[in-house]
Amino acid sequence: MPNRTLLARSRTNAEGNDPVVQVTPQSAGWTYTGFEVYRLKEGECFSLDRPGLEQAVIVLEGTCHVSASGERFSSVGSRTSVFDNQSPEAVYCPPGAAIEVEAVTRTEVAVASAVTEEGEGPVRRITPADIPYEERGEGSTRRYIRHILDEHHPAKKLLLVEVLTPSGNWSSYPPHKHDTESENEAYLEETYYHRLNPSQGQAWQRVYDKQGLDEVLTPSDGDVVLVPKGYHPVGVPVGFDSYYLNVMAGHNRTWKFQIDSNFKHIAPKDGNIMGKVEQGK
Repeated sequence: MPNRTLLARSRTNAEGNDPVVQVTPQSAGWTYTGFEVYRLKEGECFSLDRPGLEQAVIVLEGTCHVSASGERFSSVGSRTSVFDNQSPEAVYCPPGAAIEVEAVTRTEVAVASAVTEEGEGPVRRITPADIPYEERGEGSTRRYIRHILDEHHPAKKLLLVEVLTPSGNWSSYPPHKHDTESENEAYLEETYYHRLNPSQGQAWQRVYDKQGLDEVLTPSDGDVVLVPKGYHPVGVPVGFDSYYLNVMAGHNRTWKFQIDSNFKHIAPKDGNIMGKVEQGK
């Protein structure tokens, strides 16, 4: 599998209703997961009307109004950077919801999607108080996770988390995979939307399995790594902080994974890599 199929580069000159980066099930060659990012100036808008998709609008930076299925949510989002120490806001949209986003300030908005004819509940706003915060790992594997839409939030397919990883640390570590259906693992297609601070940096992400897939990718600020299968650790170079937004969807909405057996000597004995979780921090 060549590198170009696993790395979607952002287009820095895109704006308005033209996505900066976009992944569809067709472009990725998989079944469920879609992802795109829009960067809007004050007053700019974009709209989406896509039947058969469960979607979530995540306001990464800035503030915007979000309308869907006749509901209008005013002034969604308040942080100026994904590196701010606060949670984002989002709007969950079940299939059939036509979406319109209008920027109040300069705004960066992600739209996560999953192919399904069913949703869970009506359109709703997801506030920082709804988003659990987790500190995971120790020392050079320490990172900070915000569970925007996890298994405890109603949805049919989508799982969404964002992760901040400090300079020089490892993330998505120990390496783990979720590409088969079994008692201890779930099939989940996954995208990683990478941001770097300072923005001229790059991260390293390896996507590999034990059957011959082995790609080392170097996402820059705004790029997306696709994980169709295999293990997928992230390394952050010294001098840069890393942010990434994960979108996952699969046959069943559960996050069950297997750790690479070569790394089990550093994994928790119970196999649970989750750290301390607090509600709505």
